Amino acid sequence: MILEGFERIVKSEELLSVPGEAGEVYERRGVRYEDLSGKYTLWGSKDVTRQYYKMYAARLHKMRPKVEAKAAIKWGNASLKRLQELSEDCGRCYIVGTFFKRQELKPSILKEISEEHHLMPQPVVEKYVSAEDDIILEDEVQRIQLVGNIDVPKLITGLVSAVLGKEGDGGKFIVEDVCFAGLPTPVPREVIEEDRFVLLVSGLELSASVDSLLPLELLVDYVSGHLGHSQEQAAVAQVSRIIIAGNSVSSAKGEKEKPDKVKLMKELDDILTQIASVCPVDIMPGEFDPANNVMPQQPLHRCMFPKASVYSSMKSVTNPYECEIGGRAFIGMSGQNVKNISQCSTVEDPLDVLERLCEWGHLAPTAPDTLTAYPYYKEEPFVMDLCPDVMFAGNQESFGSRIMKGEGGHKVTLVSVPRFSSTSTCVLVNLRTLQCQPMCFSADSLDLIDSCKQEAEK
Repeated sequence: MILEGFERIVKSEELLSVPGEAGEVYERRGVRYEDLSGKYTLWGSKDVTRQYYKMYAARLHKMRPKVEAKAAIKWGNASLKRLQELSEDCGRCYIVGTFFKRQELKPSILKEISEEHHLMPQPVVEKYVSAEDDIILEDEVQRIQLVGNIDVPKLITGLVSAVLGKEGDGGKFIVEDVCFAGLPTPVPREVIEEDRFVLLVSGLELSASVDSLLPLELLVDYVSGHLGHSQEQAAVAQVSRIIIAGNSVSSAKGEKEKPDKVKLMKELDDILTQIASVCPVDIMPGEFDPANNVMPQQPLHRCMFPKASVYSSMKSVTNPYECEIGGRAFIGMSGQNVKNISQCSTVEDPLDVLERLCEWGHLAPTAPDTLTAYPYYKEEPFVMDLCPDVMFAGNQESFGSRIMKGEGGHKVTLVSVPRFSSTSTCVLVNLRTLQCQPMCFSADSLDLIDSCKQEAEK
């Protein structure tokens, strides 16, 4: 009887199957997979007493050579100066440092303390942007205010950048142009030559409501091959991996009763068990999940999934999450960094934020300023070391996809993964073509939106 439980274990090299009509079985072909998120894992003892300036110092130390190299190519005739070397006699030059954006509307612990003593009330705002914001560039020694040709509303604190210009009156630097690190050099990989898909879904937000489970049940039935005709079931067998990008349980906002998260985690375990029995699945933590709140979020503990963890095809991963699937590099976040950047700037479209992250070469520049993060000491894991083929953000308001062209012609597919609880929509990414196909599961019928696929066929 004890061995019966182990018969459910699925080895990674085995083929999972999808049942078809009339007893026909479609084998789910696996693809090469490698987890590349080791740098986000916090090993051993966690010291949270350190000051955050060391994290900014590590960021500047790691990104300075990249930024200087890009700036030297972009502004070949200009000279590089340190802040302490600046003077009015230097003329046209460029300097490198970290942006600090002064924002009066930004939350401040000092203002909160003042509010406790009834000295100054703190306004509650959704956006921290105002016309009075300005940008300061600082390095290891000193700082200088930036003026001139610089788009303050679209910039944020924490960016490492080179700025071209000259020192003006009042100790300010008059900016002509700005240069960021950009994406790393892409690594050549052997890409799969057949159509294989990765399914991206986020914001399941399990709650006590029965209605919210109906689209999710349709999704599980579709993935497991219990929906559709034989052609659709054959297509489902081409889904090689499923990534759940955070917020799998409800935030309890707007609900009359506080949900029982223990019960919800049991329901999530049942859902993951059904999926893992037919397809490899990675689950990322999100803002509302029972995980650590600081970035990077650590994997949800396997003890929360006593049934699903029996399958080796179920993998609990970090947020952010990096991996290679079928020769394609994926970088994904559960959405906290995108939301925070939108609060601190006028960049609101998730795809615009993702494109800016690629331009900046950093996944969470607002951490630890307005996005809570672990106080790293000698390292900074959010600096982009991997050039992605697919970069996605979960828990967004709607689906969106865009192709961004980097240096050397490398293309990056940016994906806004919608919140499933409100849109009933997930996203299929073709590993061969990197095209995205949204799929909507309504409670009344199964609506497969395949506009991207039809365009490809044309």
